Amino acid sequence: MHIIDIIKKKRDGGKLTKDEIEFFVKGVTDGSIPDYQASSLLMAIYLNGMDIEETTFLTIAMAESGDMLDLSAINGTVIDKHSTGGVGDKTTLIIGPILAALGVHTAKMSGRGLGHTGGTVDKLESIPGFRSDLSEEEFINTVNTVGFSDISQTKSLAPADKILYALRDVTGTVENYSLIASSIMSKKLAAGADGIVLDVKTGNGAFMKDEDSSEKLAKVMVDIGNNAGRKTVALITDMNEPLGRYVGNTLEVMEAIEVLKGRGEERLTEVSKALAVEMLKVAGVSDSEKASADVERVIKDGAALQKFRDFVSAQGGNPDITEDLSLLGEAKYKVDVYLTDSTDKEGCVMSDDNINGVYISACDTEKIGLAVTALGGGREKLDDVIDPVVGIEIRKRIGETISKDEPIAVIYANNKEKAEEAAGLVKSAYTISLEKPVTREPIIKRIS
Repeated sequence: MHIIDIIKKKRDGGKLTKDEIEFFVKGVTDGSIPDYQASSLLMAIYLNGMDIEETTFLTIAMAESGDMLDLSAINGTVIDKHSTGGVGDKTTLIIGPILAALGVHTAKMSGRGLGHTGGTVDKLESIPGFRSDLSEEEFINTVNTVGFSDISQTKSLAPADKILYALRDVTGTVENYSLIASSIMSKKLAAGADGIVLDVKTGNGAFMKDEDSSEKLAKVMVDIGNNAGRKTVALITDMNEPLGRYVGNTLEVMEAIEVLKGRGEERLTEVSKALAVEMLKVAGVSDSEKASADVERVIKDGAALQKFRDFVSAQGGNPDITEDLSLLGEAKYKVDVYLTDSTDKEGCVMSDDNINGVYISACDTEKIGLAVTALGGGREKLDDVIDPVVGIEIRKRIGETISKDEPIAVIYANNKEKAEEAAGLVKSAYTISLEKPVTREPIIKRIS
């Protein structure tokens, strides 16, 4: 078998066999196929596509290119959850404890933030003492004893994906459904869970900007998971504004705790509960009605909050943050952000004439994420050091009214110049209107 023949076959629109795909992935991983030939095949795939069988073969080969986590020592069914990334998405911190309180194990490996999207590991590591670098034995033991563990992804997990993604990033071949889906799902398969629930974000703060693209990606990933023997479902959720009221690492930990105390922001709570229900159904422990009632119960009686404390303690963190949020640390400065007279969007001016206020009609969510990065709360490069306590509190949501003397947001900063830069981005992110806009539901569609 020769790589040049495989390149020509896909170039001419042919369908690759399992053996050909495995040969390609093995050659990329061990270096026997040079970058220029790997890039050539990636471009052929980008231009001519792959069917679901080819995509499944590619995903499994990438998953098997490194360590496959063996979770057989965990008692019972293990469920994983993956989000395609957004702004203010802290659902993992809420869902894991809920499922643990209901006897369903969640074993999760999470990534770090890059660009405008936050990373779950960064949020968890903002908790004093928290360890995300558990050994495999510690990871499994925590899942067995607590019911939930979340650690940073190991370098040996799906190494072919890291190589191929780096090539795609510099050859203009990122935006292909098969390549995106195989990249995501190879890591999920390698992580060893029995079932997978996907949270596919759609909107201006997501990787997939429109609903049709998000649905297509969700269907491909669900098919891959099910074809690989892992029961998989997806929810498509809105990311046309941040999820919750807070963006920034410690701020999002605080907000997750508020949800577990039963007093969280409405949209964040709704998405978190819906994902938890899907995970319970994938685990086969209950139907929708019972699962929903069970989720409500463990939040109301405090069992989910206690599991969060147990999880934090098991991974070296201070569980007392649930009762004393100041233990997470605080930023030096708080700066209110107003939409001033100079704000003129679509012919609507924020002025004294609008005595009863105007409506927030849209939000450029990516700019909110970039504002947190500007504060030092995110990364532009992988080796950037994060300031965990900085971030943004969103005071007004789409569809709500705002008057001239009400802040749209509050900046939490440790540097005044960075605060000014972030404030400018936040101001430019919002559109106002005299007419009340049609608001989107946070959960758009279920794909199974």
